[in-house]
This record gives sequence, structure tokens and C-alpha cells, in this order.
Amino acid sequence: MARIVQKFGGTSVANTDRIKAVALRVKKAVDAGDQVAVVLSAMSGETNKLVEYVTTMSKLYDAREYDAVVATGEQVTVGLLALALQDLGVPARSWLGWQIPIRTDGVHGRARIESVETEEMQKRLEKGEVCVVAGFQGIGPDNRITTLGRGGSDTSAVALAAALGADRCDIYTDVDGVYTTDPRITPKARKIDKITYEEMLEMASVGAKVLQTRSVELAMKQKVRVQVLSSYSDEPGTLVVDEDEIVEKELVSGVAYSRDEAKITLVAVPDRPGIAAAIFGPLADNGINVDMIVQNISQDAQATDLTFTLPIADLDRATSTLQAQQENLGYRELRADKNVAKISVIGVGMRSHAGVALRMFQALAEKGINIQVISTSEIKISILIAEEYTELAVRALHTAYGLDAD
Repeated sequence: MARIVQKFGGTSVANTDRIKAVALRVKKAVDAGDQVAVVLSAMSGETNKLVEYVTTMSKLYDAREYDAVVATGEQVTVGLLALALQDLGVPARSWLGWQIPIRTDGVHGRARIESVETEEMQKRLEKGEVCVVAGFQGIGPDNRITTLGRGGSDTSAVALAAALGADRCDIYTDVDGVYTTDPRITPKARKIDKITYEEMLEMASVGAKVLQTRSVELAMKQKVRVQVLSSYSDEPGTLVVDEDEIVEKELVSGVAYSRDEAKITLVAVPDRPGIAAAIFGPLADNGINVDMIVQNISQDAQATDLTFTLPIADLDRATSTLQAQQENLGYRELRADKNVAKISVIGVGMRSHAGVALRMFQALAEKGINIQVISTSEIKISILIAEEYTELAVRALHTAYGLDAD
């Protein structure tokens, strides 16, 4: 007997027929003798509809009331799944975030989980009852409903699995696992049997949308074994585990990409102490997250060109922020570019192998692809290229690192 947390996303519970199919899958685990808690998202598209209601009602909305509205989507799906399970003869009860409770900080719209109180749920599970939990939501210090931000149901599931001491957290989605790259771009992409937390975290942070980044961070911190599976088949998925569980470590496990990038270059910035803080401080104050940074010092050491990347959604805000500071910063020109993409190769095997970057540069050079920006970490190399070369670069790198399926 195992204790399992199962999480189903919006496409898996998109309508009542899909919810009934989820109920059959949950029943199968219960019939196998497992204790099961289920975490659900809202129906596909429902959260967007609720957000639209809020913004239609008030442009400068109260974030607490925003959370009160958008949290209702999950309330519908958990109630319906509990009913579907009861119809199948499976004891089940729905739980909202405040009923458990899942306690969070008070940052409405993007709250972080601080604790999960599972004493009552533990008793119910031991009696054979399925606990159906609303993802994406919790309760803040002021007893107001909070939401965790987009993709927050993954985080809810991992946090619940950690609190319950679950053997595994199964994330059901519309893909049957984690692939070496996007199969829509590279038909020869392979499904990965096991991937480390670190690799999955890097892949999620640079564009792979299979798992939400915060959920992987939490799984790594709490050592929760996560499995990514398809809601539409019984094929084995991908296990996200500690590095110690993987005997043969690949040099590169995957190639990820993101088209949601933009680039800003500040030309002829005075080269003086504190200039970087003066540039990035106002951006941070406006909630703009900067990623890759490159600085080129001029020959006379009096000025520098500073290039950095950021989410394309933040480009206009970042541009206006920096233009307002031009007199204080003293740069000559601001150049913004939306037509870029970030390509990353990820693998724990990089720690012990030389020449990984060289292979990347050679593969791109052979295809005539120019690299604009480079950044590295212990298990990742990311580059910025012109957006029009995205698919060509992904395919070339996938082949260069021997990731193509036979």
C-alpha cells in the first residue's frame, strides 16, 4: 500500500465527462490498496474567465477580492469529482484551501505556502476516504483566501505530498512525460524515464512548461518524488528524483527554448562604481526580473555597453522605467529587441565533462546561427539568438548531443 497525491490540471477536468474519467483513474488506485489524495485545477479556461470578470469590474482591483473570485474555479471541480467518486462507491470528500488549512503569506495573487495542517486528512486517508483538494489556493494571515499564481496547483500538490509524507506525487497532464525537447519541433525527441530535480528545475525555468518552477523547487527541497504522466493513457511517465537515484547520468538531458524573451542594450553607460545597481534597482522596484547580463567595457575604460534579457511582457515597462532614468544613468542610447529566443542545454553530466559548450557553438556555427548572449551555470548553458532560428537551433543541438531517438 502506498500513499499517493494525484494532481490533475485544467485540461484533465475540462468538463464533466473528463471529471468522470479522472474518477475512474482515482478508483483504480484506491482498488489497488493505495491511500489517495487528489489535487485539482479549475476547468480549462475557467480561471481566465474569472480574471476577466475581475478586470471588467475594476481596473485597479483589490487583490484580496481578486483572490476571492478566481479561487472559485477549483471549488467547482473538487465538488464534482467528490460526487463522481461517491457515485462509483468510493468514499470521498472535497476540501478547500482554508479547510485543511493550507497557510500562506499575505501576498495576494502570488502567495507562498508556509505550512499545511494535515491532521484531519491523515485520519480520513487511513479510513480509506479520498481527499479531493482544491489546488492554487490557501489562507493568509488575515484569514482571507489567497491564490498561489498561475500553475499554483502543481505547488499545492507537492506541498500536500510533503506534508502527508506521501510516497509519490503524480502530476497528470496532457503530455505523457518529460521529453528531451519539444516533440512538436523535433519528432525525434525521446521521453526521459528519470530526471533530477536540478535538471527539471533548469528546464522549467528556461521554457519547458511541463511543471511549474515553484513546484520543482519545493519537491527538491522536501525530497518529494514527482511523476509526470498523461491523463489520457496508462503509459509510464517521467520520474523527477534526487540525483542519487540516477546511476547513468547523461551529458545533456534536454534542450529547452523560450520565445517569451526580450533584450535591452544600454549603449555607452558611464563605467563607474554603482552604475549596475542604479540600472537594476529601479527595475527590481517595478517587479521586473532580469535574466542574462553581458557587459562590454570600451577601450578607454570610460564607458560600457550593458545588455540584459527579461520577459517580453515586461519590455515596455522596463523601457519606460529606464528612459525616465536616462539623465541620472547617463547612457547614450537604449535599444530594445523583441525578436529573440533563449535556447538552453541542460544536464548534470556537464559537471564532469569538458567541451560541452564547444559542441554547442560548433553545432550552431555549422547552421550559420549567430549567438548574441551567453550565460552558464553548473548544469546549464543558455544562449540568446534571433527568434527566426529557434527551431533550427533546437533540432541542431538535439542531434549534436546525441538525444535523437533511434
